[in-house]
Amino acid sequence: MNRERDPLVVGRVVGDVLDPFTRTTTLKVTYGSKEVTNGREFKPSQVIHQPRVEVMVDPDAPSPSDPNLREYLHWLVTDIPGTTGAAFGQEVMCYESPRPTMGIHRFVFVLFQQLGRQTVYAPGWRQNFNTRDFAELYNLGSPVAAIYFDCQRESGSGGRRMYP
Repeated sequence: MNRERDPLVVGRVVGDVLDPFTRTTTLKVTYGSKEVTNGREFKPSQVIHQPRVEVMVDPDAPSPSDPNLREYLHWLVTDIPGTTGAAFGQEVMCYESPRPTMGIHRFVFVLFQQLGRQTVYAPGWRQNFNTRDFAELYNLGSPVAAIYFDCQRESGSGGRRMYP
């Protein structure tokens, strides 16, 4: 895909969370019957329960204009057999539903291919998680897929994305 038209580049997921990579598989994420597509808007009430999928971070915590907690780790699942979903993996960090208080936040799912089963330790905290450092620590290489959605507080509507 042309990098200028890649929604992960346009949405600044590539840059803020990931380095450029080549997708080699499709990542499907659903909340109930609603499928996540890059940039699709969800309200917090629609994302209370964990979706079907991997790693979920918020690069806009606590707010898009001051993301000093970037990245906030919402969910981490490892050892997912290739033909199954996250429910068959090892949940290292339990799902924490998005609750943005200001601005439009991006919530990013990243899928890596593990070379084999290995012990992955839960980070000591959720804030200031770094997907790149995590991938390097566990020798995961580049992601094989990523997708993101936008979310703002329940009463929010419209608005503009702000990038620092």
